[in-house]
Amino acid sequence: MTKRYDVRITLIAQSGTCPNGHRVGDEFLVGRTTPAGLCMGAFASLLPYITTLRFGGSFPWEAKQGTATFCCPDPEVGNIFRLERLEHKNGG
Repeated sequence: MTKRYDVRITLIAQSGTCPNGHRVGDEFLVGRTTPAGLCMGAFASLLPYITTLRFGGSFPWEAKQGTATFCCPDPEVGNIFRLERLEHKNGG
């Protein structure tokens, strides 16, 4: 079975007020289950990138391998999330 990595999601910037109460510095961990407390809109938009990082992939446009930076789909909130692959492997 393929090894999986955990992914940490960190809210690193915000240009509006999030109706879900997310604030800069909030962190969420994705392992074998969805992260508790992360709004569905953000999770849905981040899921393809989370999946890539969980299985060891990277993105050529990122300066650091194993990371990704993406914005919340709500343009009035402007939450910016950093995704980071955690280098310890989560069984699998």
